[in-house]
Amino acid sequence: MSLPLAKNYFTLMQTRTVPRKSPSFRRYLPGLLLISPWLIGALLFKFAPIIASFTFSFTDFMMVSPDDIDFVGLKNYGQMLTDRNTYTALFGTIGFAGISIPVQMTAALLLALLFKHEKVFGRKIYRALIFLPSIVPGAAIFAVWTGFLDPGTGWLNQLILLPLGFPPYPGPNSEAGYNFYIILAALWSIGPAFIIMLSAMESVDKHLYEAARVDGAGPFYRFLHITIPIISPAIFFSLIISVVSVFGGAVLMDRSTTFQAGQSPFDALIFRQMFEFGRLGAASAYAWVLFMGVMLLVIWLFRSAVHWVHYPDGEGA
Repeated sequence: MSLPLAKNYFTLMQTRTVPRKSPSFRRYLPGLLLISPWLIGALLFKFAPIIASFTFSFTDFMMVSPDDIDFVGLKNYGQMLTDRNTYTALFGTIGFAGISIPVQMTAALLLALLFKHEKVFGRKIYRALIFLPSIVPGAAIFAVWTGFLDPGTGWLNQLILLPLGFPPYPGPNSEAGYNFYIILAALWSIGPAFIIMLSAMESVDKHLYEAARVDGAGPFYRFLHITIPIISPAIFFSLIISVVSVFGGAVLMDRSTTFQAGQSPFDALIFRQMFEFGRLGAASAYAWVLFMGVMLLVIWLFRSAVHWVHYPDGEGA
């Protein structure tokens, strides 16, 4: 073998990758043991109920007679399509999302733009105060705001509107009062989107703003053509979170009152089927239809993100 050929062969043997053996299960055993409480909880209280609800959606499971269960196939889904309340609750949920999601996204974006500046006094305290309501349980929020907005005894009328000479708040049962309640609930839960957008804004290279300022770009132009494109992945992630939370988070609106078409979202209809009528099979079918609708909406958002979400490597979502 000639010297150049031997040298090339030696170099090839050095750079040749040797397949590694897959790590044994013992290496993962300590980590699995540490997270075993979460795994057991997820299997027992999340995955098992999900599978059970899918199975129940094809049965006539009644909560008052759990031993008498028959397989009915797609009967629950067929009855749901012929029920007028289904479409009323569906459009009510879409209207709820159409108001609350834009309010959440706009408020979170503007607040993040405001508190990213270092000159704002006490901005760390304000950040914590804005995020704090998002970790308060939903039941507590509902109880507090229901008492605050009560048209007869609520503080909004008794201590603010009436003493100042403004017309009283009519309560959430009216159209105007319900829209105000939705906006208030949306603003109350902007903490996660606010933190996500704020972190994305703080990571933007300041040299881009300086270069645009030297070229004569104003604040609005810099925000529209520099900030928005760069933080578009954070905006998209916040949008997905808002969509999922809105379509699955407005459960408490009608639990203490009778069902009112036009004000109740779709999940309140699920609650009524389950706890008022005791039809666990029908409630499971309603829940799975809502889940599939949200999944289709999320898939459409991911497909549309290719046209407006910009990543550093130039690839879309």
